[in-house]
Amino acid sequence: MTAELWDLTDVDGTPTGVTHRRGDPVPPEAFHIVSSVCAIRGDGRILLTQRAATKTYPMEWEIPAGSALTGESSAQAAVRELGEETGLAVTTEALEPVGRVIEANALVDVYVARVPDDAAVVPDPEEVAGSRWATLAELDALVAAGGMAEPWIERLEQLREPLGALVGAAAVQEAAS
Repeated sequence: MTAELWDLTDVDGTPTGVTHRRGDPVPPEAFHIVSSVCAIRGDGRILLTQRAATKTYPMEWEIPAGSALTGESSAQAAVRELGEETGLAVTTEALEPVGRVIEANALVDVYVARVPDDAAVVPDPEEVAGSRWATLAELDALVAAGGMAEPWIERLEQLREPLGALVGAAAVQEAAS
């Protein structure tokens, strides 16, 4: 298996020209891009995935995400990760940015993408143990109960308001059509 390679950036997301191998320590004041897509159906429900038992934060829930590979934009990585983990196909043009969370050595970009109500989720068993469509209230309850993977607690704390606005807009748009 070949090593996963990432492009490193500064805190503003500007590439530094340094390629990094996953698993090696990220140098101080350097970051890699992590991209996530919150898939939303017309009824306003969002896709949550349960991490496989063999991964860190086993069997905990998250929004599909993963690291951008060398040469990928954040949006390209988001589309790839959603497809790999869930089988859902969206385009980079379909992504709406929710926001960015700055973590210790990662810049986490979260996007929203609207998907058809009958979109079939086909989880990759090496990555995902299960999936479910949840309302924002159910997501909030899962966070409060400690069922979300730990990194998602802070991410959602920071991005809950803009995420809620985009999810609400999707449901309003569906009701109007």
